[in-house]
Amino acid sequence: MIDSMESDKVRILIVDDEPDIREFVRYNLMKEGYRVLEAKNGREAVQISLKYKPDLILLDIMMPEMDGIEVCSEIRENPEMESTLIVFLSARGEDYSQIAGFQAGGDDYITKPIRPKVLISRIQSLLKRRLSPESSPDIPSKELPNDLVIDTEGYTVLKNGEAISLTRKEFELLALLSENSNRVIRREEIFSKVWGNDSFVGERTIDVHIRKIREKTGTDRIKTIKGIGYKFEK
Repeated sequence: MIDSMESDKVRILIVDDEPDIREFVRYNLMKEGYRVLEAKNGREAVQISLKYKPDLILLDIMMPEMDGIEVCSEIRENPEMESTLIVFLSARGEDYSQIAGFQAGGDDYITKPIRPKVLISRIQSLLKRRLSPESSPDIPSKELPNDLVIDTEGYTVLKNGEAISLTRKEFELLALLSENSNRVIRREEIFSKVWGNDSFVGERTIDVHIRKIREKTGTDRIKTIKGIGYKFEK
């Protein structure tokens, strides 16, 4: 379902197989002036996402046809959807469910029951960081060890001239570490600068993103400083 609000509004796609939940979330989003799209299953979510390119997707995990993890993974494979924010909404609050969500490329994870004020606050925080040029590390395009080059405009990393697709958080985390080469960045500082003080993510979120960066870039220069944080070695 697509509403008829102006096209310049921020577009948010609600994906949930429960009509009552979609109605509840839609009502609260429209009160804030967002343009709302809806999908009742995973397959429909992928189709609508590719057609309308929403700014943010609120994605349930347990759904028919395709679950939320599969939907997120498929969307992230499309280069045109790299900047779309994906927030999981789930009744499952276990660490492994949250880790699976972040591994698939999710930007945030909110457990049900949904509290409207918390939901809106999290959405506003994510969108502010996405839409504001001041939200990401302000560093120029530069070469990194292992033939890596950060492309700040495209939010990608080039390796030997070929683009490596990173999620926005993966890119911001790598940029933060690389601009502070040989300095240990504490976990608290990473949370503050990459996720923001009002973003609630699990303790293992950073670890998951670091692992994904290592896998995608093939670099071994990101060192774990146990119990403290991470360091990018030149």
